[in-house]
Amino acid sequence: MDEFIDVVDKNGYPTGKSELKSVIHQTGLYHHTAHVWFYTKNGFVLLSQRSAKKTICPLMWDVSVAGHVDAGESIKQAAIRETKEEIGLNIIETDLHKIGVFNCFQNYKNGIIDNEFHNTFIAELKEPLANLKRQEEEVKALKLVNIATFKNLLAQSKTNNHFVATNSNYYLTVLQHIQNKTS
Repeated sequence: MDEFIDVVDKNGYPTGKSELKSVIHQTGLYHHTAHVWFYTKNGFVLLSQRSAKKTICPLMWDVSVAGHVDAGESIKQAAIRETKEEIGLNIIETDLHKIGVFNCFQNYKNGIIDNEFHNTFIAELKEPLANLKRQEEEVKALKLVNIATFKNLLAQSKTNNHFVATNSNYYLTVLQHIQNKTS
């Protein structure tokens, strides 16, 4: 879907302009995304496998829920909306605990120039995995992994094609915040 997204400057501040997502990715305009990493009290992390239809990193395992912040939408509103759309889970603002904003500026072989600011939250998953309803256009599969398994998969990401290897530092930062919540 080609929605309108607010454009920001290289420091993440609003420019007052909006543009179609396709144009943003063709021209490399800076923009915000919302990421929500779900964890369980007993130390498991919810991972989403990206749909085969995705133009960036299809079938790779990644953040529980992620998406662009639509024009005029707050970052928390985007996180709540994306969670409902991608995994069928209703959450509220107080469920979200912001851990930071991470720059992710990457060019892909398919011509996409993706200059995103990942506004990243963690949230406790209070529903069983079986109750989640994945959006097939976005999510191929969901799974819960414990932190040790996550770290092992990440350590092998250059050869196992599980995670996006260039995002390793981001994943480790997120894991540290989740460990702090679960220990």
